[in-house]
Amino acid sequence: MAKSLRSKWKRKMRAEKRKKNAPKELDRLKNILRVDGDVLMKDVQDIATVVVPKHCPEKMQREMNDEKDDMKMETDIKRNKKSLLDQHGQYPVWMNQRQRKKLKAKREKGKGKNRGKAVKAAKGLAW
Repeated sequence: MAKSLRSKWKRKMRAEKRKKNAPKELDRLKNILRVDGDVLMKDVQDIATVVVPKHCPEKMQREMNDEKDDMKMETDIKRNKKSLLDQHGQYPVWMNQRQRKKLKAKREKGKGKNRGKAVKAAKGLAW
C-alpha cells in the first residue's frame, strides 16, 4: 500500500523536513532543560535519547532499578495462551473484531462437542 507517486513524494518531503527541523528541535529542547532544571529525565527519555553521564552512573542505575520495580506491578496480567483472554475475559487491545469473533466461534464449537456428548449420555441414562 502507499506506492503511488504522490505518497512517495510526500514521504520524501516529510523526511527532508525532519532533517531540516532537527537542529531547531534539539536547541529548543536544550533551552527548555536549561530554564527548568526540575524536569525529570524520565519525561525527557520519551522525547530524546538520553546518554548516561560518566560522573554519576550509580544514580542513574538506582533510577533504572526503581523503574523496573514499577513495571512489575503493571505486567501482572494473566492471559490464556490458547484463547488469548485475560483473567477478566478481555482480549488484547491489538486484536481486531474479526479475530475475536473467529476465536469465540472456535471456543463455542469446542463447547458444543462436549455438550453433545453429555446430552447423549444423559439420554442414554434416562431410558
